[in-house]
Amino acid sequence: MSLITLIVLAVALGTDAFSLCVGIGLAGVNRRQIILVSLTVLIFHIAMPLTGWLAGEFAGNLLGRAAAIAGALLLVYLGIKMVWETWRHRLEQAPVRVNFSVGGLLLLGASVSMDALSVGFTLGTHQVNLLLVAGLIGVVAGIMTFTGLVFGRFLGGWVGERAQLLGGLVLVGIGAKMIF
Repeated sequence: MSLITLIVLAVALGTDAFSLCVGIGLAGVNRRQIILVSLTVLIFHIAMPLTGWLAGEFAGNLLGRAAAIAGALLLVYLGIKMVWETWRHRLEQAPVRVNFSVGGLLLLGASVSMDALSVGFTLGTHQVNLLLVAGLIGVVAGIMTFTGLVFGRFLGGWVGERAQLLGGLVLVGIGAKMIF
């Protein structure tokens, strides 16, 4: 595989994380959360192709569907929570921020990197430096995650409270699409 092909593959694998993180960023995230989410996605986008390469297609199909559904349900939950917080904020006039638990971070990282798991299956059949390719995929996904969160945060500050409502609806929509 050429370097251009690998970069295009890495960008394609990072698009889920980017679009999801724009929605999360709309809700309002702080610098620490941006770094945590970006590093989590980066690590998962490195680990998943390696895991896919080692695990084999059968295990990946079983794990992939269950994790994808769990990840989608997490997105729907986060989206509904954001919409609810927007309405609650209107009543209480309190600032609203997205909070990530360790489990939520891990599930988020797994859900946006499931496609990298399946890519790992096919990379094993090509003569590529798997560690280099997985590293490139991880770095690109991490950068795209960071960019999505920062962009969403910027839009959220610009648009104001409506951005959180929009971000919540985006997450519910993405989660529902992932389920069906």
